[in-house]
Amino acid sequence: MKKILMLLLTLAMLLSLVAVLPACNEEEAATPTATPALTLTPTPLTVVPPLKPVGRLTVATTTSLYDTGLWSYLEPMFEQKYGVNLNIISVGSGKAFQLGKTGDVDVLTVHEPKAEQDFLAGNYSSARVPFAYNYFVIVGPPSDPAGIKDMGPVDAFKKLMAGGNVTGSQVKFVSRGDGSGTHAAEQRLWAAAGYQYADVEKSGSWYIEAGAGMGPTLVMANEKQAYTLSDMGTFISYKTKLNLTALVNQQNETLLNVYCVMVVNSTKNKTMANNLVTFLTSPEIRDLMGKYGVAEYGPQLFTPCAGQNW
Repeated sequence: MKKILMLLLTLAMLLSLVAVLPACNEEEAATPTATPALTLTPTPLTVVPPLKPVGRLTVATTTSLYDTGLWSYLEPMFEQKYGVNLNIISVGSGKAFQLGKTGDVDVLTVHEPKAEQDFLAGNYSSARVPFAYNYFVIVGPPSDPAGIKDMGPVDAFKKLMAGGNVTGSQVKFVSRGDGSGTHAAEQRLWAAAGYQYADVEKSGSWYIEAGAGMGPTLVMANEKQAYTLSDMGTFISYKTKLNLTALVNQQNETLLNVYCVMVVNSTKNKTMANNLVTFLTSPEIRDLMGKYGVAEYGPQLFTPCAGQNW
């Protein structure tokens, strides 16, 4: 019996040792292996110089200078020469004068002589400087239902009114109707033809006001196969997209269209604004304006006229 008890005790001790051994092995396996310390070399900081402030000059321009692509052509040249961002706002001349009066722009490029004189009289600017010109043209469908081809502009407007008021007539006229320089020129022609503009506006459905820039107005006139008054530059640049033709195209004082640059007196950036005047009237830019679009379209879109007193 004693031998049996001794044997059982010995087996129990052996079993205890077996149970303990894996735990010991696991404990040894869990012991982390020491890794050598990393030596970090600090990277020197790169010193970035402060950004040089870039000025901004805001210009309100008549749409014809914009729709023809002239401003897109001249803008990068001016920015590179003077290190300034040029912000071009394309609106009718009427809206441009409003922005000038409220001081929201620095410079105007416009083509409305009477409004320009009023702007000067109100002390909103000190000078109007002509820099380019072209002529207005009455365009319409090739079929010319009003029969105005080669007439004088005033007689043509009389014929348009007469034709538009005939029942079932195909005569339609699309006006800018946006207070622009072109819209003002149209109103002067109606007045010269003996009509009050308020009467023209309500004369019938033949007379349509687009309330848009020159490019969109030409597109609308094309869609309706209607007549409209356009500056020659925009008409030439859009001509390939239109089924319209120049019917009254006389280079005389009645249809003369002069573009002027005016610095707004309230601008806080007068030096840069005067730089733009110098730029637009410089011999180099005058030469480029005179050649602009000729290779692509054939006729000249703008004739430089810096120094002429119009």
